[in-house]
Amino acid sequence: MPATAASPGPPALVWFRNDLRLADNPALQAALDGGYTPIPVYIHAPDEAGDWRPGAASDAWRHRSLDALDSGLRQRGSHLRRFFGPSLATLQSLVATTGAEAVFWNRRYEPAFEQRDARIKQVLRGQGVHAESFNSALLFEPWTLKTQQGKPFRVFTPFWRSALANWRLEPCMEAPARLPDSGEGPEGVPLQALRLAPARGWDSTFWESWTPGEEGALQALEAFTDGALRGYAQQRDRPDRIGTSRLSPHLHFGEIAPWRVVAALDRLRGSAADADLDAARRELGWREFGYHLLHHFPQTPDLNFDPKFNAFDWAQVSPSHLQAWQHGRTGVPIVDAGMRELWSTGWMHNRVRMVVASYLTKHLRYHWRHGARWFWDTLVDADLASNTLGWQWVAGTGADAAPYFRIFNPVTQAQKFDPEGRYIARWLPELAALPLPLRFAPWQDPATSQRLAPDYPLQPLVDLYAGRDGALKAYRQLRVS
Repeated sequence: MPATAASPGPPALVWFRNDLRLADNPALQAALDGGYTPIPVYIHAPDEAGDWRPGAASDAWRHRSLDALDSGLRQRGSHLRRFFGPSLATLQSLVATTGAEAVFWNRRYEPAFEQRDARIKQVLRGQGVHAESFNSALLFEPWTLKTQQGKPFRVFTPFWRSALANWRLEPCMEAPARLPDSGEGPEGVPLQALRLAPARGWDSTFWESWTPGEEGALQALEAFTDGALRGYAQQRDRPDRIGTSRLSPHLHFGEIAPWRVVAALDRLRGSAADADLDAARRELGWREFGYHLLHHFPQTPDLNFDPKFNAFDWAQVSPSHLQAWQHGRTGVPIVDAGMRELWSTGWMHNRVRMVVASYLTKHLRYHWRHGARWFWDTLVDADLASNTLGWQWVAGTGADAAPYFRIFNPVTQAQKFDPEGRYIARWLPELAALPLPLRFAPWQDPATSQRLAPDYPLQPLVDLYAGRDGALKAYRQLRVS
């Protein structure tokens, strides 16, 4: 059902954060249901994120998403007011200058924001302001699912089993056709003043692949359900094909609600394969599990989930080797293809994310934090919960981890999931002339590789077998220590 705009009433601030949409927005709907005139505001306060200030790729996406949100508001008779932080002081000032009687927002679950928002709610309520927060981001908020012992889940399978047993979708709510506007209070600053867009256009190639904003999210969902969903259970591991939803940045910035994605999947029951629909829903479950872990174990973005890995023998970092990994110059084609896809698009196929992470943490044996920080700065879908879960999962230090069985061989991974070498050739065009076997492992014939691909490294940074053996040795030492 559509949200409706009541006749203009007293003003209320609607504080947008990572919920950059008008449909399925509980905070906006609460303002309208309460008879308020919503004053949409965005407060840029990156320092309040603590040690995990948003990265450059995230800022680039946010710049465009905020612009899209403002455009959507203006089409409905309202507009977005943008400010610099600090958040509490800015909200207090806006309450005073606009006469707002209430402040509504949608919850965030990162540790720094949970603490900040609890204090803001306490202070505003203490000053007589109606302050209320809502869930706009998750199917299950982190405190709603527990083990039979009343503890948080540490393993995905029982977590997901519990989620399915307690399944209940929020109803979809369309965006309001019109919104009342208020002329009270300051207008804030222009979007450019937030300095979110990269100064030198580093992100220019991103937008060949992405359309930030609510409309872009709905288009991505439609493209997925009309295309890649068919065969998703099998194709999602193939980076050489369009086999994934590509919804992750839209979900991260709240441009689409997860329950709208599930509703779209549910409408296809009977016309799409159950295996594909269940696999897509299960991927949303992994996102939920990441937030569950982040809430209950807030130290994990920086510390090992499993403390026994505090004694693990990580290798001393070679700055040149780390930089080679970051920029796709390791000499291992599937790894380099993934890192160059990341640099060019702000995104990387999930299967390849696991391969490049395994190479860094197992073959190079560098601490997973080095990879997590690079992804944080370069991914448009950089999400603290998912980024932490993914890196610790591959490194073997996290929840549900099995380190001995997650040392991916990047050559066999490429042969299995990019069997014709198309993904590698796309992102490493200098290797396109190589015979297919050498496209996976050019060091196996150095003379041919040097002749046909002279600009590509002749040897990988580390011998793959030696790197694997070094990782296994370190795991054995940890086990007996």
